[in-house]
Amino acid sequence: MGLATAGDLGGDDGAGRHAGFELHLSKMLGAAHGLRLDQHLARGADLSAEELVEPLFALLAQQRGALLDQVDLVKNRTSVIELSGGLTNRNLAIESDGKKYVARISSNSSALLDINREDEYKNSIIAAEAGIGAQVYDFLPGKGLLLIGFINGKTFGAEDIANNLPRVAKSVRTLHSAKPFVSEFNMFTLQKRYLDIVQSNKFIYPDKYLDYEGHVADLKKALAVLDEGTVPCNNDLLPGNFIDDGEKIWLIDYEYSGNNDACFELGNIWAEAFLEYDALVELIDSYYGAHRPEKIARAWLQALMAKYGWTLWAAIQASVSEIDFDFRAWGGEKFDLAQSQFTSDLFKQSLVAVATK
Repeated sequence: MGLATAGDLGGDDGAGRHAGFELHLSKMLGAAHGLRLDQHLARGADLSAEELVEPLFALLAQQRGALLDQVDLVKNRTSVIELSGGLTNRNLAIESDGKKYVARISSNSSALLDINREDEYKNSIIAAEAGIGAQVYDFLPGKGLLLIGFINGKTFGAEDIANNLPRVAKSVRTLHSAKPFVSEFNMFTLQKRYLDIVQSNKFIYPDKYLDYEGHVADLKKALAVLDEGTVPCNNDLLPGNFIDDGEKIWLIDYEYSGNNDACFELGNIWAEAFLEYDALVELIDSYYGAHRPEKIARAWLQALMAKYGWTLWAAIQASVSEIDFDFRAWGGEKFDLAQSQFTSDLFKQSLVAVATK
């Protein structure tokens, strides 16, 4: 998920660190120094922070350099800057032979998160051909590296989404009008897969999570009444996946892409930007060019299902990801919102409205 602006990867001062990151750090320090993490900590009095991490960064640079050397277009690179915001990838802005690229290097959690990198590559090409996604230059199967064009522009935040809803809707319509993607995406199916992974691996997830399975069944049944098929969707349009070049808004990051209900896309955009209900109405009205109460209800319900499903995504990431980010807090926030919405009057009203045309 998510690609934002140039800089260091985000994270807090330690409260958000998790077992997966510490395990990865331990392995990397071992390779750099020949010691385990606990041995490094025990030697804290003898090593400065710089002395501790400098060999680690050198090793990381060496490994990434070896990977990038396999891509002809960036062999003559003169600049490599890590981009912040990636929650399942490392994203590098690269200058080589006077051109700018972004190398997306996937993490080892891709399989657990049900991400197919071959599909991401093919769908990224389709999005580029539609004029809404970055140009695709290279892909190393099995290496976890995708090379795309660098888009000069402003990376959106939540406020930018709120201030550009008609333009956002236009860009999303462009993507949804492209030829079908090579893969499918369905949050109901994905949520079941995530739940099986979490339970079989004994990962931690919210205690009351299964209390809402009945609500999910009602939601799925209501959506089926006026099902209008699928379109090619990004399915992960956080604010940071919108880039405004001044003329149009580009949509980036297709690792969760697949043919899906258009209202899932729209509802997820609204939910990830934490906008007010009126903003959802404006987004749906702009997308369809008319006031469509049943589509507003559909997008709201799909956004609720997204929160419920992404809660488990966060539970998996909190257990296995190498990225220093507080996935557990992120997932807890999603679940808290889902709980409040499942038990709201709006949930009951939307179940009726989504089936009424």
